[in-house]
Amino acid sequence: MRIDHIALYCIDLEAMRSFFVRHFGCKSNALYHNPRTGLRTYILTLPDGEARIEIMARPEVTEPAAEQMRAGYIHLSIAVGSRQAVEGKTRELGAAGYACISGPRVTGDGYYESCIVGPEGILIEITV
Repeated sequence: MRIDHIALYCIDLEAMRSFFVRHFGCKSNALYHNPRTGLRTYILTLPDGEARIEIMARPEVTEPAAEQMRAGYIHLSIAVGSRQAVEGKTRELGAAGYACISGPRVTGDGYYESCIVGPEGILIEITV
C-alpha cells in the first residue's frame, strides 16, 4: 500500500498552485471544475513522480485554519534530498516572504528539517 495523494482546501487556488509549481517543481494537471458544486481542483505531482497533492477550492470554503496547534492533519513534509538543499530551500522561501518557524536543525528524533508557513498558513516541513 501507499498513499496516493493528500488534499487540501485553499482560498486562492491559483496562488497555491503557483507556490508549489515555483518552489517545489510540481507539475500541474489542467483545472477541473464542477459547475454544479463550484469545486475547482488541480492535482500537483512532485518531481519524483510518486507524491501528489490535490489542491481544491469551493465557494463555501472562505477561511483558512486559524490555529497551528490543533487536532487533525498539521503539516506536509517534502524531502528535498540533502542538508544543503534543506538550507537552500529554506533561504529561498524566506526570501520570497514565507516565515520559517523552526530550523534548519536536527530534531530530537534525528531528522534534519526546517518548517515554513506557506500560503494561507499551511505548514510545510522541508527535510532531507
